[in-house]
Amino acid sequence: MTIHAPDMDRMHSLGVFRHYDKSHWRLAELPLGDVDRSLAKPEYITLVKSAVMGESNVIAAVHGFLNEFADDYDFSAFAVIWGYQEVQHHFAFTSWLQAVGEHVDNRAVAAMRAPYDPGSTPSATLATNIISELTVNHVYRAVSAWVEEPALKDLLLRASRDEAGHAKEFRHFAAKRLEQHPQETASVLETLYFYTADDRIKHPVGVFKSGLAELGDTETIDTGFELFLDTVADQGELDALQGKIRRTFSSLTGYDLSSNRAVRRAIATALG
Repeated sequence: MTIHAPDMDRMHSLGVFRHYDKSHWRLAELPLGDVDRSLAKPEYITLVKSAVMGESNVIAAVHGFLNEFADDYDFSAFAVIWGYQEVQHHFAFTSWLQAVGEHVDNRAVAAMRAPYDPGSTPSATLATNIISELTVNHVYRAVSAWVEEPALKDLLLRASRDEAGHAKEFRHFAAKRLEQHPQETASVLETLYFYTADDRIKHPVGVFKSGLAELGDTETIDTGFELFLDTVADQGELDALQGKIRRTFSSLTGYDLSSNRAVRRAIATALG
């Protein structure tokens, strides 16, 4: 294996780190000591427990990234920065639950630890994470506007902004990868189709981790998405989310991806 020596003047992760170091929020900024338990509705508890389970996959994801991109220092450095931010989300949501007297099932959290297997291509792995970040960005922002408990509203909005930034950075590395390995474009389009062809929210955590026996009696990330669509989402919200994802992939690949049919046609073209 050849490890490419990084050019510090060109390392994208250095810019990401500088931005994070300058502007990222701290857990101490959240008013968790002033949480109003009377405003912590059961639906909020379910959604936050689902978020905890989703965010707890960060360790597995970083492990997988460092294995799969062992020859890419720049992306690996970004993965570590990203991982810290996602751990912060995990612990922030956990802290809100503790503030309202709720318990986190650490046995279920620990069950998420195993690393993800590599994608069909490295570009497909990056594409999967673009979808992941765009999805939680959209959901967190919508739920933030819906909840009434101020500390949770604040936390969801902060996390949503983080996820938007993460999606941008994963897209950057995916574009760089495809420029160097255009033969992986079909795998990116196939990933898009897999996650957006159905009338429900599909997220990598739910796809790869939902069958664990330890999750049988606890909320999962899919629990939160189902509650979101049933209770929080406006009519057409799923279409809006999937449209946003398709537009991002269209700008990444140069294909018209405005519908499932268009995605299938693009896959056929990319496969030649």
